[in-house]
Amino acid sequence: MSDLESLAPALKASVLAEALPYIKRFFDRTIVIKYGGNAMTDPMLKDCFARDVVLLKLVGMNPVVVHGGGPQIDDLLKRIGKQGQFIQGMRVTDEETMDVVEMVLGGHVNKEIVNLINRHGGKAVGLTGQDGNFIRARKLLMPNKDKPEEMIDIGLVGEITSIDPSLISFLDQGDFIPVIAPIGVGEDGETYNINADVVAGKLAEILKAEKLVLLTNTPGVLDKEGTLLTGITPREIDEMVADGTLSGGMLPKIHSALEAARNGVRSVHIIDGRVEHCLLLEILTDHGVGTMIKSH
Repeated sequence: MSDLESLAPALKASVLAEALPYIKRFFDRTIVIKYGGNAMTDPMLKDCFARDVVLLKLVGMNPVVVHGGGPQIDDLLKRIGKQGQFIQGMRVTDEETMDVVEMVLGGHVNKEIVNLINRHGGKAVGLTGQDGNFIRARKLLMPNKDKPEEMIDIGLVGEITSIDPSLISFLDQGDFIPVIAPIGVGEDGETYNINADVVAGKLAEILKAEKLVLLTNTPGVLDKEGTLLTGITPREIDEMVADGTLSGGMLPKIHSALEAARNGVRSVHIIDGRVEHCLLLEILTDHGVGTMIKSH
């Protein structure tokens, strides 16, 4: 018997009643969701995620999914005898690694997510930034933390120069759910690996999203003692980056969240993707499951 079947009818009714104001408030609003971590690998969590996305669409919201695929890329790199390397949370990407990134993100992972959402009753369409040239990018150079005047070349890693929202709007109007692999295209048609958190943040800005929701493998943003911070301001984030509380893979996530919050996205949430139905809990109930980034 599922958890839902064991609920008393009155409790089910109160759950639905609690969701109603949120459904009304977010009707026809865009919700950009960065999908990654355990939620992408655990079969039960994958099913929960797909059902959540389909439900959000059915009640009138416009979910847009941007996915990562770090563990899957690392697995394939290992199989061809290559070791993944990261600098400040960003993957160093030579040409061979870029081939693997395109194969994994644009092919295997993207199609798996599309298939999963469709099996649960949605109409998902898989995209990369190359489709319709909708994510334009140029080579990203990273500042050297020890020598700020020096820039580090990390290969075919891109920074976004522009996003054309018309393709996403077109899909939304047809009741499709866009599922986007974070691959950008350069001036001469070259492909770039772009951090999925960065793509999700920039896309949320361009689409004037109501919410940006980033799924992680942590309860949210934690302080030095490991306590969950349910709400956090840009100034507090700057302090936590400076003292090393936030580092590694959390850095691109935090920077994207901050940028989005400062540039018009109504609310930004970093939530625990290991919690079943975390999207519904965050968007349709009074009980959040992570950290909300305040814009000021």
